Amino acid sequence: MRLAMPTALAGGLILDLAYPAVGWWPAAFVAVTLGLLTLIGRSVPGALGVGLAFAVGFFPLHLIWVDEFLGPLPWIALAALQATLFAIGAVPIALAYRWLPRRAGVVLPPLLVAGLWTLRELVSGAWPYTGFPWARIGLSQVDGPFAQIASWTGTGGLSFLVVVLSASAIQAGRAREPRRGLIPLAVAVVLALLPAFPTTPAGELRIGWVQANGPSAYFDERASGDILAAQLAATETLLGQDMDLLVWPEGSVDSDPLNQPATAAVLDDVVRRAEAPVLANAATQRGDDTYNTSLLWTREGAPQMHDKINPVPFGEYVPDRWFYEAIAPELIGLIQREYTPGANPPLVTVGNVALGLAICFDVIYDDVIRAGALGGAQAYVFQTNNADFRGTDENLQQLATARMRAIETGRSVANISTTGTSQLIAPDGTVLDEAAAGTTAARIGDIPLRTGLTPAVLMGPWPTAIGAGGAVLALLLLGIARRGLSLRLEERNLS
Repeated sequence: MRLAMPTALAGGLILDLAYPAVGWWPAAFVAVTLGLLTLIGRSVPGALGVGLAFAVGFFPLHLIWVDEFLGPLPWIALAALQATLFAIGAVPIALAYRWLPRRAGVVLPPLLVAGLWTLRELVSGAWPYTGFPWARIGLSQVDGPFAQIASWTGTGGLSFLVVVLSASAIQAGRAREPRRGLIPLAVAVVLALLPAFPTTPAGELRIGWVQANGPSAYFDERASGDILAAQLAATETLLGQDMDLLVWPEGSVDSDPLNQPATAAVLDDVVRRAEAPVLANAATQRGDDTYNTSLLWTREGAPQMHDKINPVPFGEYVPDRWFYEAIAPELIGLIQREYTPGANPPLVTVGNVALGLAICFDVIYDDVIRAGALGGAQAYVFQTNNADFRGTDENLQQLATARMRAIETGRSVANISTTGTSQLIAPDGTVLDEAAAGTTAARIGDIPLRTGLTPAVLMGPWPTAIGAGGAVLALLLLGIARRGLSLRLEERNLS
């Protein structure tokens, strides 16, 4: 344990290097290998300890950008929650290593361990309060040789692969048969050469996009209308140029055009001068509910809208407000607006082109992205507001997710931010055009359109869920078999 604890802590620190801004993808394999090594031979308390040490090395560093928004308490709370879930998830992995025979080979143990690791990712990505699937191992591989595997298996399957390869190297070493290590190496080479699943070209869409760099952070000093004014000023250079769609980021309209005629008139004028519809975003009020809404504004107003499906807990609404106000009333009191989860599809149609949508952190939820592709999306538009996290790695981590979504679905992505970074992304995940954070930009670019569904979209969460469920079943059977063996040994000793 004296060696395992610092090794696990080092593994967590190394894992952060796999994500932007550093983005060194091999670090994920090093980190996972160190994390698994420290679990071999551990008891349940020992597994909790080393799992927590790994998580304490990773999550506070990886999520430090949360501190920029509401201060240290939310950052510590989120990191502590994720670290606790990670530590609990280390227990079944340690049990798998304890219960598997030492001569179990180089195939079964890595598959079992990887299934249990992805189970942990599934749980933390869904619970509590819609979960936080931000730091999945697969998202660290967008610049690695296995990124295209996501088009076949999804991000969860890519996490599974990273853990399988790491655990296979460990198992080959434990078996003291180096030749067996050639098996996972050969598999890795084959997978690295496997191309992304092909989708079918369907033309191009000419998009104008604007990163206004206005005063759009939660605590920025501004008067009503300042964000829209900045957006209009930055858009001016694009008006009159040829485009099929003009895209503005999340929060680009700081008054409700559905209920404010003056705001609607401004958007009407932009559409008239741009000679193209505008995909804008605003907080909208319908009845007693407030929504974070993407609006496709045309000469007829907003005939198509999409409301954010997963408002951010403690950012866009406060779950169980009565409870948290009792703990930190001043902090919780800062969050006045309570967004309602949307129920309309993440999809709009421009002419005859269907576009999938995701608003800011909705990009991390697999079901939102999948719904767009299943609905016929030929490309995606992600609208985001990163202003609260200026100068941090948050927007770069979100960009990596957007690029991975392009690979998963085989579709282009326009990822447009208020303050940066903004990008046009090709279906293979490469960046076609971008604007740096903290700059004002207004560009026009063509993005490829695609049809056809990748296996990642068709199968959705099922491969990861089946792998995780199979791992749990296998672990239970191992436990039952081990218990039966112990009882037989006790009976023999008594006799």
